[in-house]
Amino acid sequence: MTARTCRFCDAPVTQPFVDLGSTPLANAYLTQAQLSEPEPRYPLRAFVCGECWLVQADSFVPPEDIFSHYAYFSSFSDSWVEHARRFTVMARERFGLDASSQVIEVASNDGYLLKHFVAAGVPVLGIEPAANVAEAARQVGVPTEARFFGRGTAQDLVGRGLSADLVIGNNVLAHVPDINDFVGGLAFVLKPDGVVSLEFPHLLRLIEGVQFDTVYHEHFYYLSLLAVETIFAAHGLRIFDVEELPTHGGSLRIMACRSTSSAHETGAGVAKVRADERAAGFDRIETYAAFQSRVVPVKTGLLAFLEQAAREGKSVAAYGAAAKGNTLLNFSGVNTDQIDYVVDRNPVKQGHYLPGSHLPVLPPERIMETRPDYLLILPWNIRDEVMASMAGIRQWGGRFVVAVPELTVLP
Repeated sequence: MTARTCRFCDAPVTQPFVDLGSTPLANAYLTQAQLSEPEPRYPLRAFVCGECWLVQADSFVPPEDIFSHYAYFSSFSDSWVEHARRFTVMARERFGLDASSQVIEVASNDGYLLKHFVAAGVPVLGIEPAANVAEAARQVGVPTEARFFGRGTAQDLVGRGLSADLVIGNNVLAHVPDINDFVGGLAFVLKPDGVVSLEFPHLLRLIEGVQFDTVYHEHFYYLSLLAVETIFAAHGLRIFDVEELPTHGGSLRIMACRSTSSAHETGAGVAKVRADERAAGFDRIETYAAFQSRVVPVKTGLLAFLEQAAREGKSVAAYGAAAKGNTLLNFSGVNTDQIDYVVDRNPVKQGHYLPGSHLPVLPPERIMETRPDYLLILPWNIRDEVMASMAGIRQWGGRFVVAVPELTVLP
């Protein structure tokens, strides 16, 4: 195995974690004209560093090619927007944020979170690399700069008097190719007693739930507290609180401050998650080496279900033109021969086609028009929300299906 160098500690990295073959970019949605053109594919695989235990993907595509124009808008998930609103209420109360404070969100998307601070009179600034998404945030009254975040951006902000009482980064730490530059920027932009709050899917839940479909080219890392604490400490940051969340199949919310700050006591959640990861063997290479063998049965289960549905003359549609769904469909080799189409609430995706599988993306109303026998929920992490919004399929005996962690036809 060719040695790779760890993006954090520069140690050789040789141990595979998962290999999902060669796939298109998960968010590279196609127009009809592009269906006849060659579609770029890149190896999709991740490895673990045996020194710092950071699970990291091979990198083939510059982040500018992925994030400068982006199709994901956070506001199209009602449950996610409500999750963000509750966070802003908690943060204002816990950290005493008011009109004299400064909140900065990195990868602020379409203003789904910061708009709640704006409504409460707390000064905010969004940093969002996708120009089209940043403009959507500005349209709802959230000041947003279209740029990538790192030390250079942090130095510019501090030089403009925008040091932060609170820096937020939800589901962004996995997306930054230079993790040292990014975390170094977080540390630099903080006020002496300021707080960093990051959320990211927890590697422990990924492994337990066989959530390999959360592996795609936009994700450079699959994160444990063990690895993140090591990285933060190297940049003068101390994690003082950890909360386990149900979002995205199981996430961590970590809160950190400068190592020199005594304003924040360490909570019990830190020791709890450390112990959970130790019990799961996160400091043993064999834990990571065993994951690939658990992935193949998910593919086998999905294909067996689709073959049976075809034999029985049953129709199958999908819900959610999500990146995780594209990983699942492309790893499994599924296309329009097995699934008729996918629906999605995001009008930016409607009228396009999924990368690789080429399923047409249609509005949710199409479900009620065509009355499929099965509706495969690709973003399984919001399956309750989907089942509630699509409950009408039961009128004709339609059934919901999820494929991860195993094929399940839901009541």
